[in-house]
Amino acid sequence: MMSRPASPSDPPPPPPGTVERWAWDYVLSTDLAHKLDPPPVPPAWEPDPAPPRRLARPGRPAALRISERAQKSPGPEALRNPARRAQLFHAFLHHELQAAELMAWALLAFPETPRAFRGGLVRIALDEARHMRLYAAYLAAIGHRFGDFPVRDWFWSRVPAAASPAQFVAVMGMGLEGGNLDHTARFAERFRAIGDVEGAALTERICAEEIPHVRFGVRWFRRFTQASDFEAWVRHIPPPLSPLLMRGDPMNRRDRGRSGLSEPFLDALASWTERAPGS
Repeated sequence: MMSRPASPSDPPPPPPGTVERWAWDYVLSTDLAHKLDPPPVPPAWEPDPAPPRRLARPGRPAALRISERAQKSPGPEALRNPARRAQLFHAFLHHELQAAELMAWALLAFPETPRAFRGGLVRIALDEARHMRLYAAYLAAIGHRFGDFPVRDWFWSRVPAAASPAQFVAVMGMGLEGGNLDHTARFAERFRAIGDVEGAALTERICAEEIPHVRFGVRWFRRFTQASDFEAWVRHIPPPLSPLLMRGDPMNRRDRGRSGLSEPFLDALASWTERAPGS
């Protein structure tokens, strides 16, 4: 397996043949095939207590061009252009890659968490990899492949600021994956409106399969903090992140509610505005 060169900030790798080494290899791999379809997860875990390992950055396949600038999301009419639609699905695919990698990152970063939590991270990582393959198949059907457009490692530049497992599930599960319920529902409607039935069906499928991921975040946030209210969630979001970055327009209240977020939580999220420092 090809992986990025070790950096001075990298911790020692886990033992071969363990779940932790599987996660390590997935994050650091520079092989696109490995990212899209990782090998089976070993049955063995590293003996407790494993040391925390916080990888600073992932391996990136040479086919992926990294951009520091965000691509503007196409509007409803722009999606009639197949190239713009491909660019958007390409971004969706890269979001799934980062999510899969960051689930593996959290498994390594928080070895003190219950094994049930870390096992859940593995299952979600495998879901995200499967979503990548679905998006890749859609791109291939319209004449594109992963790597045709620049990608932005936005999640990687922010999520590793989580210093605790509670912060991680607040940002990744309840936050970014919660926001994805809004975005996938919105774009499914737009794809159907322009006659892209396959794109709409795929996006709706991803939305439905992300609901358990958000539910996982809600459940473990409650367990880690003994709280599930909106203000507790906001306190666990590392700055400069804010709820505004984790809310789509319109909000998909139905599926957010199915994930375990309460109506008062959703009301507070819908009405959130940026607050001045110290307020």
